[in-house]
Amino acid sequence: MSENLILAVALDGAGWHPAAWRDAGIARSAVFESAYWVDQVRVAEEAGVDFVTFEDALSVAAPERAGRLHGRLDAVQIANFVARRTSRIGLVPTTSVLETEPFHASTQLATLDFTSEGRAGWKVQATRPGESANFGRRDALVFDPAVLSTPEGQAEVSRLFDEATEFVTVVRQLWDSWEDDAVIRDVATGRFLDRDKLHHVHFEGDAFRIAGPSITPRSPQGQPVVTALAHSEIPYRLAARTADVVFVTPTGDVDAAHIVETVRAIEEADRFEPTPLRIVADLVVALGPSTRAARDRLDAWDALDGEVYQSDAAIVAGTAHELADRIQSLQVAGIEGVRLRPASVHLDLPAIAEQLVPELHRRRALSAAPATGTLRSRLGLERPANRYAA
Repeated sequence: MSENLILAVALDGAGWHPAAWRDAGIARSAVFESAYWVDQVRVAEEAGVDFVTFEDALSVAAPERAGRLHGRLDAVQIANFVARRTSRIGLVPTTSVLETEPFHASTQLATLDFTSEGRAGWKVQATRPGESANFGRRDALVFDPAVLSTPEGQAEVSRLFDEATEFVTVVRQLWDSWEDDAVIRDVATGRFLDRDKLHHVHFEGDAFRIAGPSITPRSPQGQPVVTALAHSEIPYRLAARTADVVFVTPTGDVDAAHIVETVRAIEEADRFEPTPLRIVADLVVALGPSTRAARDRLDAWDALDGEVYQSDAAIVAGTAHELADRIQSLQVAGIEGVRLRPASVHLDLPAIAEQLVPELHRRRALSAAPATGTLRSRLGLERPANRYAA
């Protein structure tokens, strides 16, 4: 296999299994300590992982489940804190785009690109249950599958994702509102910036009307890397139009090939950005010395939690060798990388670093040389030209 696999890790609480915090024996407050997040990201960085994502939400999921880990720190703030304590790995926080403002998001993420010296990304999230009720700007969104499957429900979902597309579009324009050399700092003439290289975006859409320019100069990467998670055609369109990387959730190789074909067709018809979209598959992983041991661990956690864990992404419980097989079969189907969701960050993140990554090196699926430079360069993405530059 070629040495071009994108390898990412998705960080969320104590891990993606809701009982992981109990089995690992960590204090419930550990996820609210800064060192906790720094330690995780450093493990991933030393292993050569390209980037980590930080999950976020604007509501507390299932608060009636008292036995689960609840609460979180702000993803962008975590990423900024981690940025000055790491040096190579990409940092990709999640933000919800339906209950925030594009101007704020643009400045927060451009600032992260400065603090990380060109390692910032952004995971765009349309919405989650309960978020709209916490802000009161719109009617609470109904997530009942019976409603969402109706023509009216699909039309509402499509409208919301069109709003999300508009959000990302205006953020990208704000990132370009300063040209790269707008700041001249000419002490002799007393001119700090070249006014002709600072641009109003004058964006007018169905949801937003933004004047600009941004308050933050153009960041080291020009634009941070934009990512999005998508499971079906409507969110595929959001990613194909506006993102650099899309996270997809294939159930197997045949499904992966079908997803790649679908996304590429939408990309060809609707793509806004000049560079091709990178397609990365999400996998929940529980690694062990044997398939049985890994499966037994998940079964024990299911018993602790009181129900069988289910995920939007495929769950791989087995050895590092088996996971490497799965990753390479996805590559054959056209997937360009994987974003691994550790069932437990205390057990499975070290296993990814100590077992899976060496196995992928042995198979030449990963480059032996540690990657350096900006996150864009690690992912093979060009630095975008400024749309307003002459």
